[in-house]
Amino acid sequence: MSEGPDQHEPDVVDTLFVYFDRIMNTIHDRVLRPIMLIGRFVAYGFILLLLALVVITALVIFVVRFSTIYFFAHHVWIAYLAVSAISIGAGLFIWRKRRPVSLRK
Repeated sequence: MSEGPDQHEPDVVDTLFVYFDRIMNTIHDRVLRPIMLIGRFVAYGFILLLLALVVITALVIFVVRFSTIYFFAHHVWIAYLAVSAISIGAGLFIWRKRRPVSLRK
């Protein structure tokens, strides 16, 4: 009888491709996947940082305009003084909470 397409022993090329596929899956799972996760983390963090910057800027503009119109009778310098005092206070609070590099560990 001649051997037909129903051979039971694996082909050498198929065996090599199976090994190659296993090696590539291992490389993907151990090397590339962590790199892609770190890249996603950095990208989404950057997007959230920019979004927070836009929202904070819009809120400061809203507070200045709202307080100028309704609280300070169109004296915008008082609103600027209030916003700068809040900003300086927050900066001083954050500065006070810092620790030297040697004490961070």
